[in-house]
This record gives sequence, structure tokens and C-alpha cells, in this order.
Amino acid sequence: MIKEIVGIVPAAGYGSRLSPLPCSKELFPVGFEAHPEHGGQRPKVVSQYLLEHMQRAGAGKVYLILRKGKWDIPTYYGDGSQLGLQLTYLIMQKPYGSPFSADQAYPFVRQQRVVFGFPDILFEPENAFERLLQRQEQTGADVVLGCFKVPCPHKWDMVELQESGEVKTILPKPATSELTHGWAIACWGPRFTEFMHTYLLQVEEQLYASGRELSVGEVVQAAIYEGLLVQSEVFENGNCLDVGTPEDLQTAIRSLS
Repeated sequence: MIKEIVGIVPAAGYGSRLSPLPCSKELFPVGFEAHPEHGGQRPKVVSQYLLEHMQRAGAGKVYLILRKGKWDIPTYYGDGSQLGLQLTYLIMQKPYGSPFSADQAYPFVRQQRVVFGFPDILFEPENAFERLLQRQEQTGADVVLGCFKVPCPHKWDMVELQESGEVKTILPKPATSELTHGWAIACWGPRFTEFMHTYLLQVEEQLYASGRELSVGEVVQAAIYEGLLVQSEVFENGNCLDVGTPEDLQTAIRSLS
């Protein structure tokens, strides 16, 4: 049975690295696109690039997980029909990091194939998610991480890969590292969705006591420890850019304008 492909986008962050902003960071204009009605061009917001990637990969529905107050995002996108998507908005309940945001979609995606990305990360090539899904089909992996060469290890979850492409270790934002690739996007199947849901229930109390947040990379690393198969798709000629900092946002605006 072919499982439906759905997207999950955690959009519950404060955007503190760029604050103050006049809008949610997911709606900050980065580049331009053709205007469908008046000709010429109109601004294109940063999260639209990710949604278009997901739509091209076959996702008909995308779940955006919001923090209360970020109502400008559903106001802007509406039902998503202008992007060929059905957008569903969920409200974050537990402020312990992106995995908890993603887990809000658990009741709706537990039997689906998930494509996952961050709304403030731009990446190429255009068929990146398609390649992840193909890799998953070829290897039977529970998770496939999309990996890119990155110049600043401290900004990324760095990955140690085996020759087979299997992910051996994930190092979350190390101060220094000899590793050259970080992961920026992912796809996964029901086994990982279930693992993440159960794992988060186990660590929630500890996170509450410590006051720290958990990263998706840490959950994937825990899945590796438990024997789940995590594979990689390496984009040697691709690129990715986290526009959540002022300097990288400037780089994105210059390159796309």
C-alpha cells in the first residue's frame, strides 16, 4: 500500500535572532516571484520555498505548527490552495523544541510518509525531497537525512556517515568538528513517527526540570541507538542556508534579489 506523503513544518519559534521583526520570521520576504494577476514580480516569503519543495515531492497536505499569536501565517497562506497544497495549522502545546512541535501532528500522520524541513532554511536542488523519498524506498530506511556541505559546524547538526550512506552519529552544533556535512531536511516513515512520540513522552519531565530544548537531531540520534535505520542523501552540488541570523539573511536577500 502506497502511503500518503505529508509535510510537517515547525513554525513555533520566536525568531529572537532577528527580532524585532514586523511579522513572523516565516513571512519575511526573501526574493521575488511572478505576480499571478498583475504581471511583473512580487515579494516571496522565506517559508514559501520549503512549501514548494514539499508540493513538488508529492505532499498534498502540510501541517504547520504555530505558537499562539503567530496568526499572520494562516492569514497570509490561508488554505494553501494558491500553492497547490492543503495547509493545516496546529498550535504548539509543549515548548521544549522542534520535536515537540512536530509531534503535535502525530494523530494525523502516524501512518504516513513525512517530509520535514525548517521554514527559515533555504536549500537546493529543487528535487531534494524527491531524492530523499527515493533513497528511503531503495534502502527501507526509517529516516533519511538530506545532508549538505556546511562551512560553519557550530550552526548545524553535523553527521558522521558510513560508506553505505548510513548515518552513524549526529553531533548537534559542535563548537568545532572535522565533519563536513550537516543535515537540513528529512523524510521518515511511521516507525520513526511512533518512536519520536514515545521518546518525547519519556524525556518531557527531564526537559521541564532542566529548562532546555531538544533538537530533532537528538531524537534521530536516540533512534539510531535504538536500532532504527537512518540513511542519508548527500547533495554534494547542492547548498543550504539558514536565514535565521542577520548575516545569513543578508546573504539570502543578495542572492535572490
